[in-house]
Amino acid sequence: MNKMHNKKALSVLKGVAVALFWLAVWWVLALAVNKQLLLPSPLEVGERFCALIVQGEFWVITVSSLLRVLAGFALGMVVGLAMAILMHKSKIIFALFSPFIKAVRATPVASFIILALVWITSGRLPVFISFLMVLPVAWANATSGIENTDKQLLEMAAIFKVKTWRVWVDIYWPSLRPYLLAAATTGLGLAWKSGITAEVIASPKFAIGSELQSAKVYLETPDIFVWTIVVVFLSIVLEKLLLRLLRKGMS
Repeated sequence: MNKMHNKKALSVLKGVAVALFWLAVWWVLALAVNKQLLLPSPLEVGERFCALIVQGEFWVITVSSLLRVLAGFALGMVVGLAMAILMHKSKIIFALFSPFIKAVRATPVASFIILALVWITSGRLPVFISFLMVLPVAWANATSGIENTDKQLLEMAAIFKVKTWRVWVDIYWPSLRPYLLAAATTGLGLAWKSGITAEVIASPKFAIGSELQSAKVYLETPDIFVWTIVVVFLSIVLEKLLLRLLRKGMS
């Protein structure tokens, strides 16, 4: 137990030391530039953060962006898994939808955002873009999990005429779990980055991306730093929470 506590304490100390190092680098660079418009100091950004965090609108904006991204992420995971199952069972469905997934993988996210703006309202665009970025990742990982399922177990299930739903629950699902966990980890990062990018371009009401765009237009550099830090912090926290929840749910 003492060894575990010592390792955790050492890990925390290392993290604090690294954070302090980069804060010092940031501070020195800010002093060298000596222009808030180009590079505000950590103190100036901290003061602006404290001013924003006490405003109710800050939390509305943050939660709204979170909900959009999480909705797109969840939708992408569910649809990706469903498509993997359907395409595994039907060669026709595979032939029809595999070009679509390859096209989604190859097309830059900015192209999708610009195209989708023609058909989708700005408020729903981040959800759609997040969904679109997660879909191929979820599909590819779920397909790998299905294909790597123990063939001998499947043959045994066929011999004993095990019901289809039991085959999926007892044989396919254990094989799928690690692949879906990997897809969720990668997909969440993609959903978060693409969703915020869509908000920057579409500028919906109450969105972190809209605040970034507004700060850029009005040359409010400390605000750009504040919202960027919020994005990075939430991305790290979301990934850790998701991993814990998925590991508990899949165990």
